[in-house]
Amino acid sequence: MDFVRAAASARSAENCGAEESGQNTNAGAAEDTTRLAESWDAAAEEWIAWARRPGHDSYDVFHRAAFLPLIPAPAGLTADLGCGEGRVTRDLAAKGHRVIGFDRSLTMCRAVRTHPTQPMPAVVTDAARLPLPGNSVDCVVAFMALHDIDAMHETVAEIARILRPGGRLVFAVVHPVNSVGGFTGQGPDRPFVINESWFERHRRLDEVARDGLHMTFHSVHRPLQDYTEALADAGFLIERLREVTNPDPANSWHRMPMFLHVRAVRLADTHR
Repeated sequence: MDFVRAAASARSAENCGAEESGQNTNAGAAEDTTRLAESWDAAAEEWIAWARRPGHDSYDVFHRAAFLPLIPAPAGLTADLGCGEGRVTRDLAAKGHRVIGFDRSLTMCRAVRTHPTQPMPAVVTDAARLPLPGNSVDCVVAFMALHDIDAMHETVAEIARILRPGGRLVFAVVHPVNSVGGFTGQGPDRPFVINESWFERHRRLDEVARDGLHMTFHSVHRPLQDYTEALADAGFLIERLREVTNPDPANSWHRMPMFLHVRAVRLADTHR
């Protein structure tokens, strides 16, 4: 925890009140990150219950097994950006990573720090203004987070700032085809129809109820090139790009990608 305290004061003092207040005091620099962050903070208790119900969503069923192998072996510090209630943070720690979670939601970070069996360090902060010095991190993991951040481009640049040259960013997002289309009819061979613009960015709100739990998912649809351009502008080189489907052949999503996984390396001389 000493490192967490030191990291939290490494940037300007205007960030220092965030952990206690849950507010970003630097609103002028990151005004756009507030909207989705507030929506997710309002849904935090729903998400904690949803994510901690064993076998309840795709992470337990197949997504964890598809994503974690992309993450490099532990070396130095790993940052879990948009850590939510901390399930990826805990999995990284179990694999030997020295990891800190970062999330805009105070409720989420409290859940990470007070987990009943595996409490982990977590810091409330704006993803576009991380309280870490430059070149201080070896790996940044952003599992299902970048599509939940309005200022995605600025956040990727901030990730490049804190990563050491040769460090990796590994992230998962909803695949763009998933957020503009859907299946019609019945059966595993039913057609998939794209019914919205692929290139037009738009907010999404998905209400899901299952097994007695309700969850409201807030996100932004972006075309694939938004992510690749953000990476290129920040000095990243893509090493792996994978399209993840449901492994069950009887599921319609076995034929179409649900998620997009990317691993990118920060090239030298990109620090800003």
